[in-house]
Amino acid sequence: MARILVVDDEVEVRGMLSQVLRRAGHEVVEAADGNEGVERFREMRPDLTVTDILMPGRGGLSLIMEIRKIDPSAPVLAISGGGKSGNLNFLSTAQALGRVETLRKPFRRAQLLESVNRLLGEEIREE
Repeated sequence: MARILVVDDEVEVRGMLSQVLRRAGHEVVEAADGNEGVERFREMRPDLTVTDILMPGRGGLSLIMEIRKIDPSAPVLAISGGGKSGNLNFLSTAQALGRVETLRKPFRRAQLLESVNRLLGEEIREE
């Protein structure tokens, strides 16, 4: 299937995302923060990047902007538990960066796979 980069600072969330994606037949590489995410993206050029938005250090928005510099057409799935800073809605901002779909935590496994398949342009597979 696809090579997917999963970037999340929460070990449990990153593990859950990776497990669901591997069970769906994808090859998954993990990164614990935005800086590591940029390194992994450069190394592997994934078919899709799944990233949390709010992370210490380099967050998801910065990661997406760096990905855009490397590959403007790379698809990204941005996830967040919400979070607004003033008038800034992080998920809406992520969408504005182009070829980005968003999911608000908590989400169901089926929602994750639907978004991944849509971004990859694949038919939705049920296990």
